[in-house]
Amino acid sequence: MATERELNKRIRSIKNISQVTNALAAVSASKASRAQRQVEATRAYAGKAFEILHNLAAQPGVASTGHPLLTVREEIKNTGLILITGDRGLAGAYNTNIIQRAEKFINALDTPVQVIAVGRKGRDLMIRRGYNVVAAFDGIPDSPSIMDISPIARLVTEDYLAGKVDQVFIAYTDFINLVTRVPTIKQLLPLKPMDFANMAVAEYVRQVDLTGVSERVYSYEPEPSALLDVIVPRFTQLQIYQSVLEALASEHSARMVAMNNATDNAAELIEILILDRNKARQTSITSEILDIVGGAEALAKSS
Repeated sequence: MATERELNKRIRSIKNISQVTNALAAVSASKASRAQRQVEATRAYAGKAFEILHNLAAQPGVASTGHPLLTVREEIKNTGLILITGDRGLAGAYNTNIIQRAEKFINALDTPVQVIAVGRKGRDLMIRRGYNVVAAFDGIPDSPSIMDISPIARLVTEDYLAGKVDQVFIAYTDFINLVTRVPTIKQLLPLKPMDFANMAVAEYVRQVDLTGVSERVYSYEPEPSALLDVIVPRFTQLQIYQSVLEALASEHSARMVAMNNATDNAAELIEILILDRNKARQTSITSEILDIVGGAEALAKSS
């Protein structure tokens, strides 16, 4: 059994750690609340923009123009995957869950995959495991603007238009609430949804329900075909931006939960160690009393 002094050192050490985890939980709670508000403020806009884009693409005379970012290619030779993780750990299984889902998705594909890593955790692990990481972005602010995401969108769009990749997906963690997060993979390019019914990756890709969207009536000015050249690249950027916001809200909430759990576990461990310390103290006192009694009996016998 550990001595009373050793147990006191462990108790002090755990108390110091619990103070750190408690502070991290408070900081993450503040960041998660702010990120949640930002996500909820942009979801409706992103969803409506997606509907309008597909309504535009379905207009008479537009579908036949074959906009390159809307056209599904007949032969898929290379696939691009944007993987969004965190720059730091201490967030429970947040990074692990999305990386594992991305790996399953990559292994299910029949084509080579080029990974664009957003976040140091995903970048480092994918490189260690031998995946083809062609670009990496880190240091994304806690409250990013659309300009912080534009280099990612520009790289993806240029690679797609240049034929380096024939389809692009984005892997991120969908924010549901402060305690629920869902690792998600979504099609990014081409923007026209593909039919995954008979593909091996169908179970990993989230499908978008666009029932009735093409039948809705909108008035466009100028012509729909002219609008596509402006809207399609911007909407690609918006999709990435929304995914990053979802991932950041998920990361902060995951870290908040993990640090709260760590603080609670530290408190429980301290209680156990205090009991062990008290037992060690009682054992020490009992031992000293026995030594005194034994010494007194020895003196009595010798006299």
